[in-house]
Amino acid sequence: MPIWKKPTDRTYLENTLNKNTLGETLGIEITEVGEDYLEGRMPVDHRTMQPFGLLHGGASVALAETLASVAGFLSLSEGKNLVGVEINANHLRAAREGFVVGRATPIRLGRTMQVWEVKIVDEKDRLVCVSRMTGAVVGE
Repeated sequence: MPIWKKPTDRTYLENTLNKNTLGETLGIEITEVGEDYLEGRMPVDHRTMQPFGLLHGGASVALAETLASVAGFLSLSEGKNLVGVEINANHLRAAREGFVVGRATPIRLGRTMQVWEVKIVDEKDRLVCVSRMTGAVVGE
């Protein structure tokens, strides 16, 4: 059973939620909305690399928080939003080129708090980063 309470069509995701954001600047795209997950990808390029030619850990965290925040927002009724209050990340493997793909899945969808896990893999499906974000539900 789908968890989404707000629109999940590509136009809404790209033009309303990603336009003029850090996600757009980093080239993050929402690529798939499943019944209980949100998936997106980010290029490993000049925008997301650190000076030594590797994916920047902060870019991985930005991807994770973008996916978890958007997913959390979409899972809430109108008038409610999710704001991140804590995020952690374990960087497990370097990425040097191509794209990384993140998948956000809920651990807890509570009335006042949500917890999301985001696994980020490279193009060979090797785990690059695992992150967990806690968000507070705000609004009416």
